[in-house]
Amino acid sequence: MKKTSTRLADGRELIYYDSRDDVVRDAADRRPLDPTSTTSEIRHDALLGDSVAIASHRQGRTYHPPADECPLCPSEGGRLSEIPDSSYDVVVFENRFPSLAGDSGRCEVVCFTSDHNASFADLTEEQAGLVLDAWTDRTAELSHLSAVEQVFCFENRGAEIGVTLGHPHGQIYGYPFTTPRTALMLRSAAAHKEATGGGNLFDHVVEQERADGSRIVLEDEHWVAFVPYAAHWPYEVHLYPKRRVPDLLALDEDARTEFPKVYLELLRRFDRIFGEGEPPTPYIAAWHQAPFGGLEQFEGVSRDDFALHLELFTIRRTSGKLKFLAGSESGMNVFINDVPPETAAQRLREVASS
Repeated sequence: MKKTSTRLADGRELIYYDSRDDVVRDAADRRPLDPTSTTSEIRHDALLGDSVAIASHRQGRTYHPPADECPLCPSEGGRLSEIPDSSYDVVVFENRFPSLAGDSGRCEVVCFTSDHNASFADLTEEQAGLVLDAWTDRTAELSHLSAVEQVFCFENRGAEIGVTLGHPHGQIYGYPFTTPRTALMLRSAAAHKEATGGGNLFDHVVEQERADGSRIVLEDEHWVAFVPYAAHWPYEVHLYPKRRVPDLLALDEDARTEFPKVYLELLRRFDRIFGEGEPPTPYIAAWHQAPFGGLEQFEGVSRDDFALHLELFTIRRTSGKLKFLAGSESGMNVFINDVPPETAAQRLREVASS
């Protein structure tokens, strides 16, 4: 992998990740952009104990532009985009309309391919491996920022999810705090460790799923994917490396090499869940990594007690119907799932690549 860092016209950082070492990236951003100005603010909710990002400047972000005006396609001729060069493999840049910025953290965009009409599932294993390298490198870089406590790499796919740009891309958030979801996991892990005299909750969950087997979707030498026993979403898969590590940086070469094959197979199965002729399945793919700071609030656990894993889920519950977060989910955070996890796992096994 070759990494080339440059600056856009408004001062934001942009990094090219290339699979070939002989690629030269020297195109300048020719757009007449003013310096970026954001109004991101973190506010603490005294009742719930969580934090909310207030980012009013995002009201003016780019919204469903036509394909020939896509800001994530390479620049070509007189059409200038966020990527100055005329081609790229993988590129990462600071979001022009960030939810988090400055002392409130950092937001980056990750473009998986220059092909506007592709999706992550269309990538080759080499291309998917390069994306993994980019996720890992950005996790390392953002972890050193004083304003960042936790790094979150994720992809939103599909208009139903709320995606405003059709180009295949994801995002990376550097939060200035430990997110509520991760905090819940760490507290559960601490309680399990104390109750079992040192046992690891993540290991326990994975061992239970492998022993039961009914919710296993696929398993390879270094990775295992399953629908969790108490899945919140109609089709939800958790992907774990078999050797527990706290973050992407700690993955060994064997797991890194095998990941593209396993992950691409999962994504392709997601697109086959509802049968031929259905539009692409909307999904969220979310990497869960241990925080890089703030662990002192979780007495009894360390970073090494956390288990890196990816959660992949869709809000589509059946053909033409979505799972909405209505009264119980949005009002009380109690999920009601219409699809039994065992049924979801069986369907995801049925649509395996031949």
